[in-house]
Amino acid sequence: MMDKRIVSFVMILGMLVTTLDARQIDAITCPEALLALLPCLPYLQGTGPATPPTSACCAGANNLNQKADTTQSRRDVCNCLKPAATRFNVNPDRSKQLPQLCNIKLSVSFDPSIDCNTVS
Repeated sequence: MMDKRIVSFVMILGMLVTTLDARQIDAITCPEALLALLPCLPYLQGTGPATPPTSACCAGANNLNQKADTTQSRRDVCNCLKPAATRFNVNPDRSKQLPQLCNIKLSVSFDPSIDCNTVS
C-alpha cells in the first residue's frame, strides 16, 4: 500500500503541473523538470533517515542536467524549480549535497534561496 504522503504529494504535484507555465525550456518543460526530480523528493525534504538519494533520483537529476545544456535553459529550469522548492519544503542543505552524492555536476539547484540570474 502506498504511503499517504506519497499519494498526497502526487496529487499536489499533479495540480501544480497543470497550473504551471508549460512553456518549453529548450529541450524540457517545467513540468518535465519537476517530474525528473520527483524521485528525489523524499531525500530533498529530509523526511527519511539521512540515506543517500536513490538511483532513480540520481538518474532523474542527471537527465535534467543533460537536457538543461545552455545558460538560458539552466536559468529557466532554476526559475521553475525555485518556487517548487518552497512549496515542497526542500531542505537547502540536502539540495546542495545532491549533485555530489549523485556524482554529477549539476549547475541548477533545487534551492529556494538561489538567484536564478547567477546560474551560468
